[in-house]
Amino acid sequence: MTALAPSLHAGELRVAEAIAGDLAWTVERTAQEIADHVGVGRSTVVRLAQALGYDGYPQLRVAAARELALGSPDPDPSDGTLLGGLRASVDRFAARVVHTVSGVTEESLEAVVSALDEAGRVLVVANGLSSPLGLDVVLRLTAAGRPAELLPDALAQRIAARQLGRADVCLVISGSGANDQTLLALAGAREAGARVLAITSFARSAVAEASDAALIVPPVNDSFRDELVHTSRAALMLVTEALVDAVTARRGDRGRAARAAVLAELGTAIRE
Repeated sequence: MTALAPSLHAGELRVAEAIAGDLAWTVERTAQEIADHVGVGRSTVVRLAQALGYDGYPQLRVAAARELALGSPDPDPSDGTLLGGLRASVDRFAARVVHTVSGVTEESLEAVVSALDEAGRVLVVANGLSSPLGLDVVLRLTAAGRPAELLPDALAQRIAARQLGRADVCLVISGSGANDQTLLALAGAREAGARVLAITSFARSAVAEASDAALIVPPVNDSFRDELVHTSRAALMLVTEALVDAVTARRGDRGRAARAAVLAELGTAIRE
């Protein structure tokens, strides 16, 4: 950064100094928040990130988190045993699980449940670590009598999204809310006229801002840095399970009939 200083504009230099002065602070801030703090436009923050060799500010933010993680390993809160470490992880999760629904509102939940219930077709889009969540939601919705689909290939998701109609729903599941492939599929669904729903961890993420309705599920980790280093989808899993229960209840007799059919099939599949 020092070598680039002579070529930077005054605003970019102030941003660079703010970032270099406190990497931990930077990791927890969006580009807009840094811009507001320094007194420049958001575009200045983006230009600075690009001048440093990154595609944009998100990549600079991740690089800062990586440098912090490598420079100061997290202390081991356990008693030094594997079981102690496992118990410590569970305790940390239990202490924060109460915050899982702190970002969900009655209005957003009603919008998502209603849209899923009424849609002609439901396409689930999920990539990376969110892919297992997408598959789980598809299986649960289908078992509730609300057929849904998830294509494992990212390009196939984009193609399917472009073929949705105005009566259809694209349900996007993304912890980070910034996965490029997911955002491309989301854009295709919007262009096709479909209603876009999102389940994500960050209210100011690109996925949340581009959706018609979003359930914001804060991560169980304490910070954005922790979310990058110790990525967890546990909170999202809890909410998606409860969401399907809400959709099933909304469907009334249709939901109960679907669950009865599922139980009948399970009865033939289980052996003593």
